[in-house]
Amino acid sequence: MRQIKECEYPLLDEFLYKAIYIPENEVAPPKNITKIPELQVYIKDFGKLKNDIGFVAEFDKKVIGMIWARIMNDYGHIDDEIPSLAMSVDKKFQNKGIGTFLLKKILEELKKKNYEKVSLSVQKENYAVKLYKKVGFKVYEETSEEFIMLLEL
Repeated sequence: MRQIKECEYPLLDEFLYKAIYIPENEVAPPKNITKIPELQVYIKDFGKLKNDIGFVAEFDKKVIGMIWARIMNDYGHIDDEIPSLAMSVDKKFQNKGIGTFLLKKILEELKKKNYEKVSLSVQKENYAVKLYKKVGFKVYEETSEEFIMLLEL
């Protein structure tokens, strides 16, 4: 696991798509869904803002997981002082502790950068809810389908 390299920023689009929760028996949206403005806030011009932070997990010199955070007006937005994060791990590498490792690494980095809180948005049905709760995220707000979760660092 290591910090994201600038040459890997284009992979954010692929991992953003992988981060979209698709319930069982539902058809995945087209890959170009990541081009809508509500999703572009997660990745557009990544690395150009001073608060952009990202890490990757690698296996056999291939990126298999990504986690990133930035202050953005996304689905998990609480205020302009709290970064939101997004993450995904390739399906065949899930349930091996990689997501937990990535999550702990970025939380450590956010603390070093003196952030006091971090937020995220997650579908209520997404198995990742358990992971987020396990590391200390609490439900801040909820809609019929999603939790906005907050962690005090």
